[in-house]
Amino acid sequence: MRTPKVTDIVVTPVAVLDPPLLNASGVHQPYQLRAVIELHTDTGITGLGEAYGDDPTLANLRAAAPALVGLSVFDLNGLATRVAEALGAVDAVGMTDLIGAASREKSVAQTVGALEVACYDAQGKATGLRVCDLLGGAVREAVPFSAYLFYRWAHHPEGAAPEGYPADDWGAALDPEGIVAQARRMVDTYGFRSLKLKGGVFEPEAEAEAIEALRAAFPDHPLRLDPNANWSVETSKRIAPRLEGLLEYLEDPTGGNPGMAEVARATSLPLATNMCVTSFAEIPEAAALDSVKIVLTDHHYWGGFRASMRLAGICETFGWGLSMHSNTHLGISLAAMTHLAAAVPGLTYACDTHSPWQREEVVRPGALVWSEGSLAVPQQPGLGVELDRDALERLHKQYLDCGVRSRDDRVGMVLADPAWERRTPRF
Repeated sequence: MRTPKVTDIVVTPVAVLDPPLLNASGVHQPYQLRAVIELHTDTGITGLGEAYGDDPTLANLRAAAPALVGLSVFDLNGLATRVAEALGAVDAVGMTDLIGAASREKSVAQTVGALEVACYDAQGKATGLRVCDLLGGAVREAVPFSAYLFYRWAHHPEGAAPEGYPADDWGAALDPEGIVAQARRMVDTYGFRSLKLKGGVFEPEAEAEAIEALRAAFPDHPLRLDPNANWSVETSKRIAPRLEGLLEYLEDPTGGNPGMAEVARATSLPLATNMCVTSFAEIPEAAALDSVKIVLTDHHYWGGFRASMRLAGICETFGWGLSMHSNTHLGISLAAMTHLAAAVPGLTYACDTHSPWQREEVVRPGALVWSEGSLAVPQQPGLGVELDRDALERLHKQYLDCGVRSRDDRVGMVLADPAWERRTPRF
């Protein structure tokens, strides 16, 4: 076997339709941005990757790409070194404040992670092995995911979406009854066996009522609530006891490791995070303060597969559980998430996914198959997914036409209510 070496990397930004999902930062815009990465090699093999699609992320990917020409797709240490050198003193890039503070370390890690996925896909195609096998072997051939429930509007506010924008048929979900109805549809459609509610939107008491309604409607489903650090420490300490016995874990009720540690001391609920522990530099403080019990990994900003495996080992050392974070994603990222989750023994919590909200795709159908709330690990070499070039072209044109170049969840909220301001914590 001749070792494939990089000859070119093509980064194509795309925009995909996104519903008006509410969160602590506001409401999703009509379009979410992603970037499709094609890593070409001198053997004719092309590795696929997927990343965020905002302007700073695209700039970093395009700055790093030329430095990888001539690199073996198996030389992942070389990949990390070349990316760090190519980016130099890059500014911190924060895709969204919902995944913690931005830093240069995270900016480099995001770039490495996106390109590393493409290298692994190429490795798999060169060797005939699946990515999960390259990562040490699958400990599970089906990966459980959790239904991701959102408070939401039926439509984007007037002025947010262009004329003719296609609305979905989910309708509004603004109270416990709406959340339960949304959960029933997801469970009936996908067979999800656990449920997560994105909180931090309404008064905490109202969100606790929604959790109570979900527990009554789904007595056997593990439940999670994620206020995205939009509660103060005092609010968190007041509400957490009400949720004890109802939740599998409470995710980021308040901001920062010191605040999370104070809340942890006041409740028996395990606290999870994808905001105060989102890089290796943030782990020592969390361990010292005993602020969390579960960390949500995400190969997109932790630095790829190998970094996520390293994180899994650290979590095992500290006795922390491991779950997986999701942002709006397409099939390349979903396949990557599935291979990673399949290969990490300690990832025992169902993973997050935005897939039920997704209406557009860049991979051909058939490789990603849902059954009883789990996704079967693709069986073809590499990631096991194939790029749909017609879809890529269409979604790239949608990117060019939509005008969105960075995520800003405040835009729609201000259109709906000009007096609305982002405050942290709000409650």
